[in-house]
Amino acid sequence: METRKLFYEDPMCRAFAARVTGCEKTENGYAVTLDATAFYPEGGGQAGDRGALGGVTVLDTRESGGQIIHLCDGPLEIGAEVPGEIHWAHRFDLMQQHTGEHILSGLLHKYLGLHNVGFHMGAELVEVDFDGPVEAEMLKKIEAEANEAVWADLPVKCRIPDPEELEGEVYRSKRKLDWPVRLVQIPGFDSCACCGVHVPTTGCVGLIKVISCAKFHQGVRLEMVCGKRAYDYMAAIFEENRKVSQAFSAKMPETGAAAMKIKEQLAAEKFRAAGLEKQVFGYVAESYVNHENAVHFADGLQPAGVRELAERIAGVCHGFAAVFSGTDEAGYSYCLATRQGDLRELNKALTEQLGGRGGGKPQFQQGSVKATKAQIEVFFSKASLA
Repeated sequence: METRKLFYEDPMCRAFAARVTGCEKTENGYAVTLDATAFYPEGGGQAGDRGALGGVTVLDTRESGGQIIHLCDGPLEIGAEVPGEIHWAHRFDLMQQHTGEHILSGLLHKYLGLHNVGFHMGAELVEVDFDGPVEAEMLKKIEAEANEAVWADLPVKCRIPDPEELEGEVYRSKRKLDWPVRLVQIPGFDSCACCGVHVPTTGCVGLIKVISCAKFHQGVRLEMVCGKRAYDYMAAIFEENRKVSQAFSAKMPETGAAAMKIKEQLAAEKFRAAGLEKQVFGYVAESYVNHENAVHFADGLQPAGVRELAERIAGVCHGFAAVFSGTDEAGYSYCLATRQGDLRELNKALTEQLGGRGGGKPQFQQGSVKATKAQIEVFFSKASLA
């Protein structure tokens, strides 16, 4: 016997009473069936309902052969009449996301002829895939119109037309469907074949916000949120922007401009610092003029800076230059450079004895070692004696 689907008769039904028609133990709990239920089963991209049933917890819900299977954490007596209660925050959230997705997908189809070819409601975001590109300005316009549909508080009609009536209906569908077909219709915005549960009016969606739009296969993937999720998301962004506003001493609507200004100032400072670094490298190199070999430690250099300083010193000394930058705790990055000779054997011994890795050309070797400054100095003192 098929389960009477109260969730279609009244999608806002939160509590009900029904008779237990079956209860079987499974690996994950107990599979319970009822003669009627308000628990929506997983389907159409929408997760199954959770809640309570006769004193046990409903962990998930699915459909099989017209019957709604309630996966419970405990057994229920067959034939008993039991109360049921939906985890309403979870269900209402899913209805908000689903109806909001319909509005947006309907507008993308209306203006661009795009089809929804993939739909997933995650715990945080809703992902919707479309079979073509969407320009940023058009998406902005569609998002604004989608929210106008919300504010208009239009009725969301869910119905199964007669076979003859269905022939004349224009609706979105991923594939050709045989009767019966359940249509979800929002006047002026969407008509779509769908088995999901929806809010009764668009006003219940609250808010629709597109989070991202990225190329995906031959089309795009949109990430979006609706209702309370959209509120929570925007509230979190507001809080982060408030922190940025305080850090930049800028008004909240002006943090973008303030960030660009700081970025330009930082770029200028980096350019100036690079010029000063080159001057310092020149002074350091002068201190090694006519030295045989040079082992130098410098603070806070990036690998590129280590290499440049090593090359500058190698240009004025007679042997090789070894430049190290780092700390005893974290290790050191290094560069060996020379104008003549082959540094590969020296580098091999360095990495083997000091727990490092590196390589390069005969006259240039670069890498890192896990050793202390004292250990590095001992290594090179022995290398000089050798």
